[in-house]
Amino acid sequence: MKKILIALILGFGLNQIAFAQETEKKGYQIGDIATDFNLKGVDGKMHSLASLTGSKGYLVIFTCNHCPYSQAYEQRIIELHKKYAAKGIQVIAINPNDPNREPDDSYDNMVKRAKKYKYPFNYLVDETQTVAKAYGATRTPHVFLLDQNMQVVYMGAIDDNFEEPTQVKETYLENALNQLLAGLKIEMPQTKAIGCSIKWKKS
Repeated sequence: MKKILIALILGFGLNQIAFAQETEKKGYQIGDIATDFNLKGVDGKMHSLASLTGSKGYLVIFTCNHCPYSQAYEQRIIELHKKYAAKGIQVIAINPNDPNREPDDSYDNMVKRAKKYKYPFNYLVDETQTVAKAYGATRTPHVFLLDQNMQVVYMGAIDDNFEEPTQVKETYLENALNQLLAGLKIEMPQTKAIGCSIKWKKS
């Protein structure tokens, strides 16, 4: 009887550990295949990854209007698109924030900002926040680089200095982009995303 009880206790403990480990795994991990989405852009049209024909990869960046980190990286994101779109990788920017918590991040303000700064990439709104949750995004900006099969090959930060572009020492994202295009293994597939916390809807 004692052996049965011990076995049950141990089994319960192992199940609890397994459950805890599973619940800790939120969002995509390196090597996971991302699910496509269909989100409204600032052009009023619906956009998906599948609609980007001829892509060699997808650069999904969760960002927004109001966050100073996002604003600091805004021009760098524009330049990344200009540099890599011609090579087969386009930027897809997604705003996941709840506009009720942060009015600056409303759809109308997204349209205004995209027009003001002449965004050359798709800027989409994740109204239900399901895409951000699926990816496991936590910050703005938070980067996810997918290969042509939509496998996650890099996630995290753009570089190591959001304040001073001229003082960047580690271009994490560009390194990953170049390695992906060269058919090489991503040397540093994950870094810590630095930015404002995503403004989740209150349940």
